[in-house]
Amino acid sequence: MAAQSGNTKAGENDRIPRHIAIIMDGNGRWARKRGLPRTAGHAVGAENFRKIATTCKNMGMDYLTVYAFSTENWKRPTEEVGAIMKLLKKYLDEAIETMARDKIRMKIFGNVEGLSAELQEMVAKTDAISAGYEGFQANICLNYGGRDEIVRAAMRYARDCAEGKAPAELTEDSFSSYLYSAGIPDPELIIRTGGEKRVSNFLLWQCAYSEFYYTDVLWPDFGPEELEKALEAFRIRERRFGAV
Repeated sequence: MAAQSGNTKAGENDRIPRHIAIIMDGNGRWARKRGLPRTAGHAVGAENFRKIATTCKNMGMDYLTVYAFSTENWKRPTEEVGAIMKLLKKYLDEAIETMARDKIRMKIFGNVEGLSAELQEMVAKTDAISAGYEGFQANICLNYGGRDEIVRAAMRYARDCAEGKAPAELTEDSFSSYLYSAGIPDPELIIRTGGEKRVSNFLLWQCAYSEFYYTDVLWPDFGPEELEKALEAFRIRERRFGAV
């Protein structure tokens, strides 16, 4: 969806974004500082995601998108990748049990065909549960890359054109409908923890007019109070969307 100037909720004295996105960086360094294996950092980071998602929902946001595993992360050591996949399975297992109760929708952004058959089945279950009601939605970018998303969207559009299912004239809005984020407003705020200041192939199309907030705080230490600091920084930004 193209960037929108009216996509913040009107609060009493606050501007609460409808949609924030987070690059959850620093799990490995958090563990190393404590003499723990990197996998321990990923476990604590997964629990922190649950806490931040609940905080966002309670604050009145509509969407939270997080970068869980990129297309480039397969280059990491096999043991670490395996541990991350086990954590994802554990989280999805728990989510399937609690999504309906907590009225939290979940969507996976990424090439799920590159995941194990078991994880693909669990993703399908979360999709089915999410379709049953409306409410806060957590988007987990899994086996995701921004460039890969754009290429796959272009290929889908080309196929639809060849089959006569899409108009020959392509617009930004129509192209957005082929992205994983179809129907979801672009994030107003993107947060990156861990001290790095780069996009790292995350939401390349969707971030066109996002505000960015960088912090040295490692992801496992990024609690609700750190989220509030990011929101305070967002509130004082003037968002002009190319206008004066």
